Amino acid sequence: METNVLYYGDNLRILRDHIPTHSVDLIYLDPPFNSKKEYNLLFTEPTGGASRAQVTAFEDSWRWDESACLAYAQIIERAPAQVSSLISALCSALGRNDLTAYLVMMTVRLIELERVLKDTGSIYLHCDPAASHYLKVVLDAIFGPRSFRREVIWRSGWVSGFKAAAKNWVRNHDVLLYYVKSLNDVTFNKQYAPHPPGYQRRGGGENPAGVALDDVWTDIYSPWIMSFSQEKLGYLTQKPIALLERIIAASSNPNDVVLDPFCGCGTAVHAAQKLGRRWIGIDITHLAVALMRSRMERAFPGLSFTVHGEPADIESARALFEMDAHQFQWWAVSLLRGQPTQPEKKGGDRGVDGRLVFVDQPDGTVKRVVISVKGGTTGPSHVRDLHGVCDREDALGIFVCLQEPTREMSAAAAAAGTYTSPLYQRTLQKIQIVTIRELFANQNDPRAALRLPMTQPFLPTARRESVGVQTELGIP
Repeated sequence: METNVLYYGDNLRILRDHIPTHSVDLIYLDPPFNSKKEYNLLFTEPTGGASRAQVTAFEDSWRWDESACLAYAQIIERAPAQVSSLISALCSALGRNDLTAYLVMMTVRLIELERVLKDTGSIYLHCDPAASHYLKVVLDAIFGPRSFRREVIWRSGWVSGFKAAAKNWVRNHDVLLYYVKSLNDVTFNKQYAPHPPGYQRRGGGENPAGVALDDVWTDIYSPWIMSFSQEKLGYLTQKPIALLERIIAASSNPNDVVLDPFCGCGTAVHAAQKLGRRWIGIDITHLAVALMRSRMERAFPGLSFTVHGEPADIESARALFEMDAHQFQWWAVSLLRGQPTQPEKKGGDRGVDGRLVFVDQPDGTVKRVVISVKGGTTGPSHVRDLHGVCDREDALGIFVCLQEPTREMSAAAAAAGTYTSPLYQRTLQKIQIVTIRELFANQNDPRAALRLPMTQPFLPTARRESVGVQTELGIP
């Protein structure tokens, strides 16, 4: 089985097609909680300040639709009897609605996760109190009630204004449901926190290794409670790396395989790599996969890993465009290491799909670059639209197209004129046209295709990490 790999696609299909039975040592999953919210990916300015730029990363809602019906049928027809009976009873009692759609879609995936887990393995399902009681019953049916080990309470320390304003007790915790595959030879390395200052062991002598951690964790804070956090990547649902380090250190050993099937911004795979584990990450959006790829490349320079499911040639790039134009745009922007923008809305700039910057002045001042991506038929009018945006924003422009540019398109780009960088003393076309074919040829250095002196990667990231070093965990 291949490890140190990111998969783009539906995790149910990838689990069935690519992950063998009894091959994974530890599973951590942080699936959408069915909160009925849209979660945006937020960006920062190159100076580190806040930016208005954001894009919807995912919509946290589930609906009883054709996919839910298919998943329900698979459970009733193929799942173990206790699982199919439970899901049938829940759907009968609660109705076929958004909640039961969520439970059905989670159940088919949890069945596969139980299959791929080794007998010595563990699974941690991260959820909120609105869904944890339903998911625990599902996990009891799939893994068996005796496989339940703990309900870990994680107090993130982050209370949003919305939560604080509610006429209710302020919610400030998530739930981690911890199950094991079997009751024998389970991997578990007890974790400790330091004794409080001034602690003296009763009877004298040397202090033991510290205080054994219990199942209420209050010492690890969400990256969002500190504006200066180096971890913050723009995902409002991002979890702190110390949380994943604690889980991975406790329930796996070096060189074990860690799987996260709802990978998001990639904290689990980051922590796994840092602690010397092998890893598999899966997500259904190119936005998340691009973010994870950028995060791992920058945190672990020179690290070798594979990304599956992204287009590898012109034919597969065209197929992605025909399947989902927005995913195609996000993927193309990621090839440039750019920031994706929200899909076009009424009144917005036409054809702006991403942005990037490069340092342009000796004092660190940056020059902005606007990216426009076209996967279908295009022409000089689209190039001129980009020119107009660049004039308004005092920016350069990159026009990315799947087809080869026509002579008229090249003429429209040339008509935009040139720009000379004060720092590099290089003259650039204000509007550059680059094809997907050229980007494929320069994937290791997109600047070669762009002819830009330097680009700023598309998201802030944590500091560079050493590889395979297990440190003391979970201490504020």
